[in-house]
Amino acid sequence: MIRILIADDHPVVREGLKQIISKSPDLTVTAEALSGFEVIERIVKEEFDIIVLDLSMPGKDGLEVLKDIKTLKPSLPVLILSMHPEEQIALRTFKAGASGYLNKESAPGELVNAVKKIVSGGKYISPALAEKLIPGMEKKEEYPHDSLSDREFQVFRLIASGKDVDEIAEELFISVKTVRTYRDRIIEKLNVKNNVEIARYAIEHKLV
Repeated sequence: MIRILIADDHPVVREGLKQIISKSPDLTVTAEALSGFEVIERIVKEEFDIIVLDLSMPGKDGLEVLKDIKTLKPSLPVLILSMHPEEQIALRTFKAGASGYLNKESAPGELVNAVKKIVSGGKYISPALAEKLIPGMEKKEEYPHDSLSDREFQVFRLIASGKDVDEIAEELFISVKTVRTYRDRIIEKLNVKNNVEIARYAIEHKLV
């Protein structure tokens, strides 16, 4: 029996994922987590064969949680779930140690196969995403946002979603001054002037 931890802060999403998984007799959801901190608590206390992790988690986002998981349990495979099919985001998750990346819209038809493939030692991406990812892995940096660190990329996406520095500081558990420092770096690297242009850049490149 393949033991699965589902990490998503939306109850409806978790229930939907559990229903999909329940259709396969050799898969079982043994635990759920509503935040990144709860994911870490769970993997320290319990054993799982795979984690299905939402990329947009409260407190710590999925990319940061993924790195923590790989530090604590390097061999524990993680399947990233996201609303974003874009290769720029998926590529970052694979570089951070993800074993698979699945758009939530594709979950009903692909989740079970993705879990089984990953647990057996493979990697999983949809054929459509693979066609976009492979060129991105082979080429050198082409877009300004490729130069952002993972933390800068995280702050960039939060700014683009409309959150102010105080909200970002609270969500990431860092100081407002630190958020402003990241914002200044983002503005410089993207060659933009303000939050409005950051949001416009993110929309144009399909990063939010």
